[in-house]
Amino acid sequence: MLTDHPSVIIRLDGELLGWLTTVNDAGRPQASPIWFVIDGDDLLVHNRVDARRLTNLESNPKIAFNLRGDPRGNSIVTLEGTASIDPDVPTPLGSTDYMTKYGDEIVSVGRMRSTTRNFRWRSGSW
Repeated sequence: MLTDHPSVIIRLDGELLGWLTTVNDAGRPQASPIWFVIDGDDLLVHNRVDARRLTNLESNPKIAFNLRGDPRGNSIVTLEGTASIDPDVPTPLGSTDYMTKYGDEIVSVGRMRSTTRNFRWRSGSW
């Protein structure tokens, strides 16, 4: 479980950007930079409703996620698991954790749209 790895939680809390890899219908990987927050043992991602990764997840929910390492290739975080679209998650603007982490960036670059679809994932082998 994610909560069994405090050093990973520290990295996840401190990083603004992660890389999510989904698999498209042709079986090709698609890597996307994403914003994310920890939600218990899950990671939560808010998406535009037209994000291609959502279509990928509907046909194949297996994902990989990673954080960059340091310049020498140390401190890399890689997680693998299964994602599910969760319509019950509050919008990004209604999420205290999300706004605490990304609020300034959302306001400064105008990146937030009012319509989002959200997904979460958990791996049984963090």
